[in-house]
Amino acid sequence: MKKIGLISDTHGLLRPEVLQALEGCDAILHGGDINTQEILDRLAQISPVYAVRGNNDKEWAEHLPQFLDFSLFGLRVFMTHKKKDLPKDLSTWDLVLYGHSHKYEEKREGSTFLINPGSCGPRRFNQEITFALLELLDEGGSFEARRMDIAHAKRPELSLEQVRTQDVEKVMRAVKKGRSVQQIAAETGLQEALAEQICRLYLTHPGVDADGIMKKMGL
Repeated sequence: MKKIGLISDTHGLLRPEVLQALEGCDAILHGGDINTQEILDRLAQISPVYAVRGNNDKEWAEHLPQFLDFSLFGLRVFMTHKKKDLPKDLSTWDLVLYGHSHKYEEKREGSTFLINPGSCGPRRFNQEITFALLELLDEGGSFEARRMDIAHAKRPELSLEQVRTQDVEKVMRAVKKGRSVQQIAAETGLQEALAEQICRLYLTHPGVDADGIMKKMGL
């Protein structure tokens, strides 16, 4: 039985739960907003990867297509990042995958199965963390998709009064790595608005160190 991993919007984060679930997959489909080549390289260690370029995948991803149309294990597959970019007539394909919204969605239109596996990267606002596994049931091309949810253990966010120099240094390192504000907030435990403030001070004051940012924030 063939198994395909369906993921999207990792935004630079491959969670251990996702990697564990993808082990044993015969292929992985990524719906874009990947963030780095390293994400694709890590996934490729598990199985062949089919990926499209997301709107946040910039210069590093110029080699990735906006659309993919291919056959996989007897299925005709179409992929793009944004749902609005899908062709109007989808009857050609068995499986259509897209992403972008971070919201899980699946439906059938005739013989075509459309799926947005949601986002399994950094959590945005109160949205769920999801992806999917698709299992081919027989050689006739029948399959079923299973939604996978990752429980989010909410931790207290650090407020302005709780910020320490090491927290600012973590943000600075994350900015150098190209992390988004949402990723930085998720990784450091800072309130998103606070993480954004630190990022802005760091980017607009070249040469400033963590202590300098602390002073500018009145800490």
